[in-house]
Parts: sequence; structure tokens; C-alpha cells
Amino acid sequence: MSESTSTPENAASTVETFEFKAEMKQLLHLIIHSLYTHEEIFLRELISNGSDALNKIRFRMLTDRDVLDPDAAQQISITLDKEANTLTLTDAGVGMSREDLMKRIGTVASSGTLDFVTEMKKGDGPVDAQLIGQFGVGFYSAFMVADTITIDTRHANVDSVGLRWTSDGSGSYTIEQTDRVERGTTITLHLKEDKKEFAEPWRVRQIIKKYSNFVDFPIHVDGEEVNTVDALWHKSKSDVTDEQLNEFYKFVSGDYEAPMGHLQVNVEGRVSFKSLLFVPSKAPRSMYQEDFQFGVHLYSSKVFIQDDAKNLLPEWARFIKGVVDTEDLPLNVSREVTQNSPVFAKIRQIITGKLLAMLKEWSVEESDRFTKFSKEFGMLFKSGLSSDFENRDDMIELIRFESSVKEAGELVSLEQYVDRMKEGQKAIYYVLADSRKAAELNPNLEYFAANDLEVLLMTEPVDSFIIPGIPKYKDVELKSVETADLDLKKKKSKDKEGPSKQDTKKILDRFKKVLGDRVEDVKSSDRLVDSAATLVVGKAGMDAQMERMMKMMDENFEGSKKVLEINLEHPLVTNLIGLCKDESNDALVESTVLQLFEGALLADGALLSPREFVRRMTELMVAATKN
Repeated sequence: MSESTSTPENAASTVETFEFKAEMKQLLHLIIHSLYTHEEIFLRELISNGSDALNKIRFRMLTDRDVLDPDAAQQISITLDKEANTLTLTDAGVGMSREDLMKRIGTVASSGTLDFVTEMKKGDGPVDAQLIGQFGVGFYSAFMVADTITIDTRHANVDSVGLRWTSDGSGSYTIEQTDRVERGTTITLHLKEDKKEFAEPWRVRQIIKKYSNFVDFPIHVDGEEVNTVDALWHKSKSDVTDEQLNEFYKFVSGDYEAPMGHLQVNVEGRVSFKSLLFVPSKAPRSMYQEDFQFGVHLYSSKVFIQDDAKNLLPEWARFIKGVVDTEDLPLNVSREVTQNSPVFAKIRQIITGKLLAMLKEWSVEESDRFTKFSKEFGMLFKSGLSSDFENRDDMIELIRFESSVKEAGELVSLEQYVDRMKEGQKAIYYVLADSRKAAELNPNLEYFAANDLEVLLMTEPVDSFIIPGIPKYKDVELKSVETADLDLKKKKSKDKEGPSKQDTKKILDRFKKVLGDRVEDVKSSDRLVDSAATLVVGKAGMDAQMERMMKMMDENFEGSKKVLEINLEHPLVTNLIGLCKDESNDALVESTVLQLFEGALLADGALLSPREFVRRMTELMVAATKN
């Protein structure tokens, strides 16, 4: 909703007033009153926006010079006025239309921004403004230091008009037409009384050096160039310092921490390109969202082409940040052409191979760094096994899991598991679970623990999807501990005599009669040591974890019937065998069989009738506690 007022003397000077939406008002209130650490970050955001605008017009002018003011200097100019207490930033970029001002400036840039800022404010301390660039706040950060902001802009289209956007951030903004003739945008910050430091040239230069030193355009402060425009990826590795790499990474990624590592590639041949890529120290919060922006910028001979070059890397490497520069693509290449270009495909193949080689090197020579990589990005990396078939073999060597013989947090590879296999062991054993604790409590692990057999604890959701695609590793079959067809040889207890063959048949038949078609079969168990019963996967079934995931995706999904295994040496089962000899105990035997079965379902997360289970449990306890 907007209100507009007209000035009779000049209809062109009509001023329209617009109310910010409720969520925008909340966001601005939080920014103005709460985001007060690292306030200097606002300048990085404004410079970054100006650089984006300059890149857009430069890219457009490669094929279309029919633009307003085509010879305007491609630079960012900052003018400071200590007396007026203002900071003014001007770029000769693509400029903004009225629609741009409404959509890009007048509304929240990211749906998750307000939620993030609100959540952060629940803490005791102030929200760190370092984070704002990651969550779509961008331009609005300037309200931390300014009472009023004015944007004067004119779009690059020759038929555009000058426009002025003004707001004090309190709840509304105005848009009016002006007689501006220059292409681009001028942002004037009317600084707060206690923010006069940002009108000081030394302070502004300091901020630019810290955050914006690698911007691809000259930045002038009161007429003097401040930044050093330097394409690090064009330098030799020996000429680039760690400090330069870290600062460059922070600029291209918007991150505030140093990267976990970097990869610099220089290839000359049938396809020539230079690249400088980084692995972030932490996984981006939105890494698994469909609209996640890839962080690789594509250049052609140092000329910016696009900032979201998805096809330069496989999906599993979407977290990688950096730059790829090639002379083998024309300057006027379109996004559609890059997606289907043989040059693009070859660059992608080489970069992916180099990246995997770097990760392999980490896994061998820098185990701590590779473990950190696996914990931050392992789930996404594993997902690539179902799509990146060209590199699948190399990737299998790099996937990691927790292990029953290692401390929590330690990760092992399939190769390490095979190297530790016991003599005569025929399979790589694994269990799927929601967490390490849940895996360790699974009764199907009892045999393996008792016999000192290692089990891989697969606790990430993606594991359920990738394991069916890895039936063997180095000719060793991967087998779930929850399958019924495991070749297990249980050691007979020396101080316990198991039931006779006749008693065994009777108790198994009794279980089958009580449970009927609720199970695929009932068998004696070689895998149980301490537990009385467990459910395992039959011939045509799937793991309990996989079934749970299928049910999450399809509420009508019905899992397969399971095989119930019972521990004939367990005291409860031994007692049942004795009770079965007297028909007067039939009701108690039936209730106990049902309770054992439903207890196994409960452990599997598949019990559908907890009330009946609790009722029966209460009855059994009443019977057991009678005097």
C-alpha cells in the first residue's frame, strides 16, 4: 500500500510514500537497535553491491553498447564530508529502475533473514554484524550507522529516468523522479551523531583495506585510489601468501573465518584455465536448500561472466568457493552456452579430479583436517556417489563412518576396516541408525561385541541411500547386522545347557502360532547375547532405518515383514519353555510372546500401538508382583 502526494508546480517531482511490510519493520528495528558489533561491515556490503552493479554493466557492454553513458569510468568513488557528517558512495554500474528499488531495497532480501536475526537476539550478547552479509541483510546494514539514507540512481537503459529513494528506517520510504543524467547509483548516508568516525578518510581507508582490497574495480576515497586490484589466481603459488589467500577467500565468500584449505590450479593445453578454489572451514547453513547459490565465479580473461557457475563443479562440491578464469570462452558467452560447452565440461572434469586428489592427500597426510572436512561436508560428499559415476571409485575411498571399535567422533574408511578384518571374516558389517548411541543399543550388535568384530556405525541419513549402491568393496561384501542370513557361529555357554531340540521346536512353534502373519518367520538367534529377542530383515526386506526414511517420504509406505529371532539361552525364554509344559499358563505365555515381539518393534521404532503395549506390560507386572 502506498500514499502519494503531488506538487502542482511540477508533476515530475511527485513523491510517493510506501510503508515497509511488517517483517521489514521488524528487521530494520533489530538492525538499528541490536546489530552493533563490527558496524564497519556496512561499508563492505555497500562496496560489494557497487562492484556487482559494475560487473553487470561491464558484462552487458561486451555485446551491447547502446547504454546510457557508455564511457563512464568503471570505479567506485567515496566522498566524505565531516562537516555535514555524510558518507557518499557512487558507482557507474547498471543502476536501478523503479521496480528494482521496490523489490531489492523495499523488501526483505531473504526469507530466512528475519528468522536468523530474531533467533540470534535470544542470546545474551549482541548480534555480530559480521554475519549479516551471509543472511541477505546487505544494504540494510547501513542503518546501523546512518539516521537517513538517500539513493540516487538511474538505470543503464537509455530511456530510463533518474530516481531517488529515501528512508530513515523507521517504517516507510519515498521514491521520486529526479533530473539525474549519469548512469549508476549514489548512496548517501547521513551518519548518526555518534558515528562520525565513518566520515574520517583514515577510518574508511582502513575498512576498505580490511574487507574490500580485492574488489575488481578501483575504489577512490576523496579522489585517491585505495584498494589494490589484484587477481591472485593469475599469480604463481609461490608469490601468494596465506594472508592474501585468507583475505581473498573472505571477499569472494562473504565468510568471516579463514578457509579450511585451498586449491590453486593452472592448466595450459587443449583447454587452458586458472582457478583458485577454497573449502570453507564450516558448512554453510543453507547448503542443503534447493536454492543454494554455488560460490564459484567464472571469468574470461579477468572479465567477470557469472557468479553462480553451477556446472563447473558436481553437486556434491557445491560448498566450494572461488574463481575460475579461462581464455577459451568468448567474452559474450551466455549462461546457456556455458552449461553445454565442451570447454566447461573439460574444466569441470579437471577441477573435480584435482579436488579429489587434494582430499586424498589430506586423508593420508593431514588426517585431522580430513576428519574435520568429513564432519562438515561428509554427508553432501557421500550423496555424490549416486550421481557422480565418473568419480565414484575415488569417492568411495574418501567416505568415512564411525566404528564400534573406535571412540565417538573418530572416523574410519572402508580400506581401514578391511585391513583390520579378522581371519576368516567374510563381510564388512554395518548398522544403520539415527545416532551412535542408538546404534550401540541395537541388540543385533551383541554378537559382534562379544566376538570382537568391528561394525561400521552409519548414522547419517544419506548412508541409507548410498549403501545399497556399494554391494562390495575390494571383493568383500557389505552386510547389515540386521539381516537374517548372516553366517554367525555362536559360542555355546559352558555353564548353560541349551534347550533340547524338542523344546526348541515347541517354543518356536508357539511364537509362530501367537504372532501368525505379523512376522515372516521365527528363528533361534546366534546374534543375541544379552537380549531376549530382536527383529531382523528377511530375504526381501530392507533395514529398519531405510524403512523409517521411506515412511517419512511416503506416509502410506508399508514395510516388509521381519524375522523374529529369539535367544534360547535368555532366562525369560527359558522360563517360557517351562511354562509351555502346562496348558494353564497359555494366557501368560501368549501375553509374554506378544510383549517380546512388540518390545522388538519398539526398539526398531515401528511400534504402532503403544497403549496396548503399556496395558499388557502393566498386567504382566501385576501378575509378577502378587504375593
